[in-house]
Amino acid sequence: MSEPTTNRLDAFDAYRAKMNARILDEGDHRGIKRFFNLDTAAYRDGALDGKTKELLGLVASMVLRCNDCIDYHIEQCMAEGWTEAELEDAMNVALVVGGSIVIPHLRHAVETVDLVKRREGAADDLG
Repeated sequence: MSEPTTNRLDAFDAYRAKMNARILDEGDHRGIKRFFNLDTAAYRDGALDGKTKELLGLVASMVLRCNDCIDYHIEQCMAEGWTEAELEDAMNVALVVGGSIVIPHLRHAVETVDLVKRREGAADDLG
C-alpha cells in the first residue's frame, strides 16, 4: 500500500490558503478584513522582533488549545529559525501555564514539529 501524498499538515496548509482566499478575496466584509490585517500586523517587528512574537503566538495557542493555530505558529517559528530545543522549552511554558489540559495539544505540537522537519528534509533532498 502506498503512502498518502499529503499529511495532515499539508492538508491544513492547503485548506487554510483556500479558505483565507475565499474569505478575503471573495468576501467584502470590512471588519473581517481589518481583523486579518490586525493579526498580520501584530507579528511584525516592533519593540519585540517578529521571531519572538511567533514564539509567543505558539505559547498562547497551546494554552488556548487551538491546534490550527499551533500548526501555523510552529511553521512560522521554524521558518524564523527557532530550534527544536527552543520550541520544546516554550512548549514547557505553555504546559505549566495551561496545565494538564494542554497535554493533547503538546502531543499535536510535537507531531507538527516532526512533520515540518520531514518536509524540510524532503526539500533538502530536492535541493
